[in-house]
Amino acid sequence: MVTVRSVKHSDAQAISDIYNHYIVDSVATFEEQKVSAQTIQQRIETTKAQQLPWLVLSDHNRILGYAYAAQWKHRSAYRFSVETTIYLAPDAKAKGYGSTLYSTLFELLKSLPVNSIIAGITLPNESSVKLHEKMGMRQVAHFEEVGFKFGRWLDTGYWQIILNHAIN
Repeated sequence: MVTVRSVKHSDAQAISDIYNHYIVDSVATFEEQKVSAQTIQQRIETTKAQQLPWLVLSDHNRILGYAYAAQWKHRSAYRFSVETTIYLAPDAKAKGYGSTLYSTLFELLKSLPVNSIIAGITLPNESSVKLHEKMGMRQVAHFEEVGFKFGRWLDTGYWQIILNHAIN
């Protein structure tokens, strides 16, 4: 049975394994060196310290993917904006799991003092663009040749949705 839940310390290795696939075999991330479970655990703790959600999608205790929100930038005026991230295990793609994870994440973010959700996507990436647009996000930027990985220049697009929260 597929479930979405908050991340646990014991999930760090499975998350590291999923993410390392994208580091080594894709341009979805501009990170170029594999990350350890300890590094993932530190990133989870940073997210939790910001009181932001980090979720995992699992099927019978196997982690199939994860999604989280992180502080957009460190200046105080950005405090109501977050950047979301989502990764699925390679064999978990195109099964609706991304929508399940993101829907849960976005619902949690609506209950927090978050006004703007931002996501960066290496371009081209049709499936990621479709997912983000399905969530109501729209493309607001396209930066050419901002990353260099696997011997080629890569573009990045940014998608955004405004939640229209009244912030006092």
